[in-house]
Amino acid sequence: MEVNPTRHWQKVLYERQPFPDNYVDQRFLEELRKNIHARQYQYWAVVFESGAVVQQLCSVCVFIVIWWYMDDGLLSPQWLFGAGLISSLIGYILFDAIDAGAGRKENRRTRWADLKSTLVFVAFTYGFSPVLKTLTESISTDTIYAMSVFMLLGHLIFFDYGANAAIVSSTLSLNMAIFASVCLASRLPRSLHAFVMVTFAIQIFALWPMLQKKLKAQTPRCYIMVTVVFALSALAGLLTISSVGAVLFTLLLVSISCLCPYYLIRLQLFKDNIHGPWDEAEIKEDLSRFLMTDFGLGDILSDEISGKRLAASLPACCIFGAHHISVLL
Repeated sequence: MEVNPTRHWQKVLYERQPFPDNYVDQRFLEELRKNIHARQYQYWAVVFESGAVVQQLCSVCVFIVIWWYMDDGLLSPQWLFGAGLISSLIGYILFDAIDAGAGRKENRRTRWADLKSTLVFVAFTYGFSPVLKTLTESISTDTIYAMSVFMLLGHLIFFDYGANAAIVSSTLSLNMAIFASVCLASRLPRSLHAFVMVTFAIQIFALWPMLQKKLKAQTPRCYIMVTVVFALSALAGLLTISSVGAVLFTLLLVSISCLCPYYLIRLQLFKDNIHGPWDEAEIKEDLSRFLMTDFGLGDILSDEISGKRLAASLPACCIFGAHHISVLL
């Protein structure tokens, strides 16, 4: 097909033009845009956000250290349960004091409901602790350790660090952590040890992250201070078990909190995403309002009508829907 030089090409589909289908004019690259959706990161802001990863790694480290102490008989379950109870009460008071009880009023949850939930959980966990102790007797210890490692890794992978990603699943992450705690608790000497270990797992994997998220949102400075103190405490506990492990864990925390943000910002300089007229069209308006108002689907679906009436209404809705979509495009 020969191109007519006297006629200008238009980017439309409803008009026949003397141009081939793959023809583009000189204005094609004028609409080229690069990195229009790229985010500009600040180093200290990224370091602040990495605190969630650091805290979760430290939580896993503290949990393993506490289990090691109880397995070696260096820590009594009575002392751990008392310390955990006092820490939970302090955290419960701080959780309400941070926002002056606004979150509790929004959720409409009373302190009596919290107390009942706590008593039910403690009673059931204590009653089933002999079952937890003998649950994995037929499984070898090496298999238990391997399962615990994989479950804790899964907990770290699926944990909600604040990113909007499909892989994030708070429920799955918590369940994997509790499963690992049950596996490790079954290798402790007595049923009381298993009960206290599972209770401690709930405190550090479920309650502690909730307090940290509220601290991060309401008081960032306190959040930074708590993160640093918590990381130093985890390193001190790990140092009493293995000096090599403490050094490796320190390098890991420094890499995540300092080196990874630096490389993230440096790699943004090499980002080169191009956008232009070749991109696929996207309908950004909410079409549900057309379906519910213009087409009367709200009345059709809410009323108890026969199947014939519904079948007769749908073709008309499809016709009007096609008309609206063509107008939008």
